[in-house]
Amino acid sequence: MRQKGLFIPYSVNNGKYNMDTDENLLERSIKDALSVPVLRLYGWNPACVSLGRNQSDEHINKEFCRKNNIDIVKRLTGGRALLHDNELTYSFICNTSFLKNGESIIQSYKEISAAIALGLQKTGIEVEFPQNVRAKTKFEYCMSLSTGADLSYQGKKLVGSAQFRKQGYILQHGSIMFDYDPLCIKNIFGEEPAEGKITVLKDIIPDITVEKLCRALKEGFEEYFQTEFSDI
Repeated sequence: MRQKGLFIPYSVNNGKYNMDTDENLLERSIKDALSVPVLRLYGWNPACVSLGRNQSDEHINKEFCRKNNIDIVKRLTGGRALLHDNELTYSFICNTSFLKNGESIIQSYKEISAAIALGLQKTGIEVEFPQNVRAKTKFEYCMSLSTGADLSYQGKKLVGSAQFRKQGYILQHGSIMFDYDPLCIKNIFGEEPAEGKITVLKDIIPDITVEKLCRALKEGFEEYFQTEFSDI
């Protein structure tokens, strides 16, 4: 018999709602000692800059964000600041015991990312785990940097993820970009993202839809973890 999981279908929300929802789902899982995983897919409106858990906003052009209706929020997970706009974001919450290597940060990243990779494969996109890439500047844009737990397509980063742990539970969420605006990123962060290190879905499969990607990702998680995710 396949395991059971909970699925929250794709919806588009503002940044505060998205980050509060991920945190609330984690807290609910802990409070209820939930043994089943939770998968959520979502988008952002308006565009939003999320800051890593311990990151300052001193390098953000807050006036540009205000004038262009770009929100700024803190996220529970670590890592560098990221502009969320034309993308699909996933979040996955589970007890460490649900994973084969849940106690290991890197290996748990890779297990969850492997489910994403399987989902992307169903759309015709073959991704891989990249080699670590060191930052060249103090504020180098998040999607320009790759760790061994991110996912790349033909050597360029496509999926960036971050993780937070609490009381034996893992929250991992991450971005898959349909497209991005380098000039907007430069105006917000003061430097352009390294184009040679980033790729987006429109450059790989120009006609891919949110609906198709959501369906493929859900199937990827179900197949990889042998878990049936039911809508809540």
